[in-house]
Amino acid sequence: MSESMRITSLTLGMVSTRCYIAYHNQTKEAFIIDPAGEAERIIATCKELQVIPKAILLTHGHFDHILAAKECSKHFSIEIYAHIEEKELLSNGSYNLSSMWSTPMGISADKLINDGDMLQLCGFILQVIHTPGHTPGSVCYYCKEEGVLFSGDTLFYHSLGRTDFPLSNTASIIRSIREKLFVLPEDTMVYPGHDRETTIGEEKRNNPVATYKG
Repeated sequence: MSESMRITSLTLGMVSTRCYIAYHNQTKEAFIIDPAGEAERIIATCKELQVIPKAILLTHGHFDHILAAKECSKHFSIEIYAHIEEKELLSNGSYNLSSMWSTPMGISADKLINDGDMLQLCGFILQVIHTPGHTPGSVCYYCKEEGVLFSGDTLFYHSLGRTDFPLSNTASIIRSIREKLFVLPEDTMVYPGHDRETTIGEEKRNNPVATYKG
């Protein structure tokens, strides 16, 4: 582990969604994971950290993870990344749940990514891991060199993402976690879309997915 990555977490919006600003300790180049809302706060934090955002990475398209994406993209003149299978959900207010909570809204991604893509950003290589279940195009971003996984709403501390939403699938999210995340090194730090950080090893031992028989 090079330990070049620094991660700042912001808890934003009406459902306490976690947005991450990850940056290179030397170059100060950054990427923003899930700009969940309160764009002015995200922009101010980047200024305080003296970092230079280069991309916005979405783990999925639910409204509480994308509300500030457009404004941050415009302010920093940077592109929004999302999985190709999330395209419809991002743009549909019923699918992305915005119509359930407030005014229906939608966005589009500038770059559509696929499972296994290796994104070279800010001096890091991020592997795109497609983890369908919470949404069809949910992804996690894994930086092997740093031992870090941004898991969105797929994997939480002792829990997993909800599957009672439109286009969600319980069997898919369980398979995603078991087959794609639990195979990562146990000391991998997991930064989820809600609640506290955890590790892959902690979840393999204590997450209900590990013993689920359904």
